[in-house]
Amino acid sequence: MNMRTYDLTPLYRSAIGFDRLAQMAEHAAANNGNSGYPPYNIELLGENRYRITMAVAGFSMEELEISSEGEKLLVKGNKAESQTERKYLYQGIAERGFERTFQLADYVTVLGASLENGLLNIDLVREIPEALKPRKIEITTSRLLDGQS
Repeated sequence: MNMRTYDLTPLYRSAIGFDRLAQMAEHAAANNGNSGYPPYNIELLGENRYRITMAVAGFSMEELEISSEGEKLLVKGNKAESQTERKYLYQGIAERGFERTFQLADYVTVLGASLENGLLNIDLVREIPEALKPRKIEITTSRLLDGQS
């Protein structure tokens, strides 16, 4: 079997701050025991705004938990046991709990989350401290710096 690898570096360069977020999210997904469950997307909504969308069909708000500590975002789904016994001819919808961890880039914080039509949306923003933002430095003559007029 011939396996191809693609260099996505040029794509990451075009989205400032997103490159590290995407790489860390991919790393977390690769090391997660539930490999690929539940499926998710990471969107760039603006220069410093992101959204993680997870497909959590069958989960209610009470069965989902989101926590953020430092640079880690943890999303858990604890599926309550069904009180009625069902006989499936085919079961394609997973009804199992999950735990997915995302490593967030520097200065990325969670704005909020919403659940709509089986999709969990987690909005993130990258807030760079004022001291680290680029600033324009005024150029003066050497006379002003020496205290001479």
